[in-house]
Amino acid sequence: ATATTLGAMLIAVEGCCHGELDSIYSSIAVTEQRHGVKVDVLLICGDFQAVRNQADLATMACPAKYRSMQGFYRYYSGEKVAPVLTIFVGGNHEAASHLWELYYGGWVAPNIYFLGYAGVVNVGGVRIGGLSGIYNARHYDLGHYEIPPYNDSDMRSAYHVRRLEVFRLSQLRTRLDVFLSHDWPQHIARHGDTNALLRKKSFLRDEVASGSLGSPPNAILLRELRPTYWFAAHLHVKFAALVVHNTPPPGGQPAPPSAAGGLEPCSTSPATVKANPATRFLSLDKCLPNRDFLQLFRIDGDGSPPVLKYDPEWIAVLRSTAHLFTISRSRLPLEPPSLVAALSGGRTDFAPQPAELQAVFDAVGGDLTVPLNFSVTAAPHYPGEPIAGQPCFRESPQTQEFVRTFSLPPDWRTQQSATAHEAEAQSMPLNAVQLPAVWGASGGMFAPMPVPMDEEIDLGDD
Repeated sequence: ATATTLGAMLIAVEGCCHGELDSIYSSIAVTEQRHGVKVDVLLICGDFQAVRNQADLATMACPAKYRSMQGFYRYYSGEKVAPVLTIFVGGNHEAASHLWELYYGGWVAPNIYFLGYAGVVNVGGVRIGGLSGIYNARHYDLGHYEIPPYNDSDMRSAYHVRRLEVFRLSQLRTRLDVFLSHDWPQHIARHGDTNALLRKKSFLRDEVASGSLGSPPNAILLRELRPTYWFAAHLHVKFAALVVHNTPPPGGQPAPPSAAGGLEPCSTSPATVKANPATRFLSLDKCLPNRDFLQLFRIDGDGSPPVLKYDPEWIAVLRSTAHLFTISRSRLPLEPPSLVAALSGGRTDFAPQPAELQAVFDAVGGDLTVPLNFSVTAAPHYPGEPIAGQPCFRESPQTQEFVRTFSLPPDWRTQQSATAHEAEAQSMPLNAVQLPAVWGASGGMFAPMPVPMDEEIDLGDD
């Protein structure tokens, strides 16, 4: 019997993909044959590189030595088909133009699904959420102003996490089984074997000591969402950690302190029902010989087939916060809550109400199955294709269908929404809107630190 028929899902997790789909699928096949198992779903933690052609390749921010076509285009063209349902989040080496077409998520190829800039889906009763990109303080509070063709700066800021996506994820109130990100949550290195990590990546020593390694927004989401598992990549190293959540779930008792010293809690909504007492974190390497790039694990599902379904709570949050999306380069004021209230008719908590959840079911006639509506929207690469300039933006039919189905604003791509004047109306200068500091393992406060200008980290392993 397969893992699915027994009610449990067998999930494979890959670190950085870097376009190595053939090698990843081959590794899964060998593992399946060796152990007599069948993987139900593959999760990839960024740097997927969904490059369709030379024009897409021109929008991928990375050093020239890494800019190559790789093999994704064969899955996009239909020459090959992914042998297992594959779900991924974006990293900092992506075909930015392609993923921007699928802001809310969608199929980049048959059986390969992009989770969106942020998203939650359900597969076989396993709830999977994720956040694409990496943190950069300079762009965190801005709108999604980057539109292809990109200049060099916008090509990089396009993959920087925005506060809006973090705000939306923080509205979730029911438990997540799995969460995917590209960069690590801030301070996570203190919850595993830090010395072993530094033996492998000694250049991280100063960042670990200062508390600046990792993403502050991811650290906040870790305590807010409390998923059972959190998987990440980015640093090309296998690293495991256990984070014990020291705040009690509603109606529960405080979790025991971590032996390694747990992170002090951030404030969370009193209405939260996310009850996982601890989160198991694992970062994986990139796909290379003799590297730890793939991990298999079992998790309880509901016994249903591994079919991709929309998550009603997430869709309800997207609908109720649609007015907050903006393409403005000005700061989007989402902190403090009074600014959100000013933009939202007094509402600050967007945890879905029963009527909002019912509206999601009604929109799809009760069937949340993600439609198999992949379509080719750009000519696939062919051997000998000449070097091309960046493409102009072209809307994806998948995104159009998603927006129509769930009654999102049809003009959202041009929505200016809340900008500077909203903060001024609240008599609060924009430079005072800051990311909350994150509590460190020692109990002290660490202010968020901007990443270096050069984000192409030399990991010393290529």
